[in-house]
Amino acid sequence: MLQNKILLITGGTGSFGNAVLQRFLHTDHFSEIRIFSRDEKKQHDMRIAMNNPKLKFYIGDVRDYNSVEMAMRGVDYVFHAAALKQVPSCEFFPMEATKTNVFGTQNTIDAAIANNVKKVICLSTDKAAYPINAMGISKALMEKVAIASSRNLKEDATTVCLTRYGNVMASRGSVIPLFLDQIKKGEPLTITDPNMTRFLMSLEEAVDLVLFAFENGKQGDLFVHKAPAATIGDLANAILALSNTSNEIKIIGTRHGEKLYETLCTREEMTKAEDLGKFYRIPADNRDLNYNQYFSEGEAEMATVEDFHSHNTERLNVNQVKELLKELPIIRKQIFGEAITYDSF
Repeated sequence: MLQNKILLITGGTGSFGNAVLQRFLHTDHFSEIRIFSRDEKKQHDMRIAMNNPKLKFYIGDVRDYNSVEMAMRGVDYVFHAAALKQVPSCEFFPMEATKTNVFGTQNTIDAAIANNVKKVICLSTDKAAYPINAMGISKALMEKVAIASSRNLKEDATTVCLTRYGNVMASRGSVIPLFLDQIKKGEPLTITDPNMTRFLMSLEEAVDLVLFAFENGKQGDLFVHKAPAATIGDLANAILALSNTSNEIKIIGTRHGEKLYETLCTREEMTKAEDLGKFYRIPADNRDLNYNQYFSEGEAEMATVEDFHSHNTERLNVNQVKELLKELPIIRKQIFGEAITYDSF
């Protein structure tokens, strides 16, 4: 299915793009993998590190339709990972988040349709469910843009579907690399609220989720990984235990736009979610603009359904978190001194 096909990854120099390359670059899957992003330094570093003729680089910005459209020519599949995703920066610059996460997604989908791409997988976040911050709001609207686009496409046209997942452990800008840096410098580990819970997911699991959507997704489908969670306090203590250090834990208070817990599936979504074992499939709401349906037809079971969030999913204790962390390349190298390579461009 994937032989002699071309894959485009928007935002491909990020942690997710790197994980996809680790999975496919040295296999016979895909004859060409295109990395589309706006940072020439990260592209240069990746080009030197990977040194693989299958890899092609395109400078551009998803905000600019023309640059996306040019990179899309001849492409079979798209993983749309380009985004502004840091909560504080999006909170201070919400229009920038909107330009990239919302308009950039529409540009990517439009360019894919214009070039007869077979399937586009848009990557979303748990912060899009019941959003309270600019990043989550822009990602929620990104999901709506993708689903709205899918409604107008026939089954044999470009398929547009989505994935939504929680915190990816050790991804660029996340808390685990911060904790490791603070341990190395002998500084206190800064946490916002020790009782705050977050889903825990590896980069490999993130790729697995996108590939599951890639293989099984129909128009407008949203796929969610049923990840476990832990408190930030337990995560900090697990890293301290693995590193055999006694750094102080300093509570700095909740930052702009942060939640006590994250939701992966809303109550409304859970009423129609299909349980696929490791994943939920949430089909698109394909009602038309017949407003009678919104007022005369309700869903009686909704009152009995609960959200799927990081406070009610499987809760990991410190020892269980330690076992998860031991599998991360950054932990194996920086704490255990293993001679392994990992890259995050």
